[in-house]
Amino acid sequence: MTSVNETLKRIIERFQSGDLPQAVSYSMFPIPNIPSAAWSMANRILMYSAGTYDARGIKQWSDAGRRIKKRAKPFHIVVPRIVKQQNGGGKRRGVLVGFMVRPVVRVQDTIGEPLEYALPELPELPLIGRAREWGIAVHALPGPYRFLGCFDPEKRFIVITSPEENVFFHELAHAAHERVLGKMKPGEDWKQEVVAELSAAALCVMVGKNTKHLGNSFRCISEYASKLNISPVEACWEVLDDTEKILGLILKGEQKDDESEQIVKHGLPLSGTPSTERR
Repeated sequence: MTSVNETLKRIIERFQSGDLPQAVSYSMFPIPNIPSAAWSMANRILMYSAGTYDARGIKQWSDAGRRIKKRAKPFHIVVPRIVKQQNGGGKRRGVLVGFMVRPVVRVQDTIGEPLEYALPELPELPLIGRAREWGIAVHALPGPYRFLGCFDPEKRFIVITSPEENVFFHELAHAAHERVLGKMKPGEDWKQEVVAELSAAALCVMVGKNTKHLGNSFRCISEYASKLNISPVEACWEVLDDTEKILGLILKGEQKDDESEQIVKHGLPLSGTPSTERR
């Protein structure tokens, strides 16, 4: 039987793995109107660790008209143990006496009636085929959220909460950067973030779509640069070589596809002096 201690150890492992910021971002803004939306942050991190956006107990799934698949394995969350005790006035009230674990099952491990919520359709994103070629699933989540997207290198998926191409391009750049580096640095590394923003801005220009967010990219790069006491342009020059490699990998891959061929042919060149104009 899974103990509270074992369950808490899983959370600590997320701390030690270095990818807690992603887990927190994903867990802070759950899908509304489902049971896990009322869970603690720690339990939602456990849910994220299990690779799902919705998990419930067996009775909760039964109430929703769904049943558990054969050989499905639950994971455990920590819940308070409340007992009714009688006070001096003769009234009974709930008293917290400790904690216990409760098994819950991922939505992917259930079948049955359609759920009362619906995930948004994934927009038609340029270059989404590159992510799929690399074995990375792309999912859309309903907003509004305070985070726009994230890339999980372990579970091989990109999550976006905005239909804007620049959000997807940012996460796709992270995925390409991982292929270049072999392994991403844990947490928010300034070089990785500047590379992703610069790559996303370049891809927006290259595909000829949605360049209205270039100013946001500039401001984001400026924030990282200010922490290093350098200019945004200096920060961009610092990561230019990696950015060129990433753009080349995204646009060309192992073999050029028709979409990438058109972008390279009719868009901007992959190398050259970057513009310092703020847009």
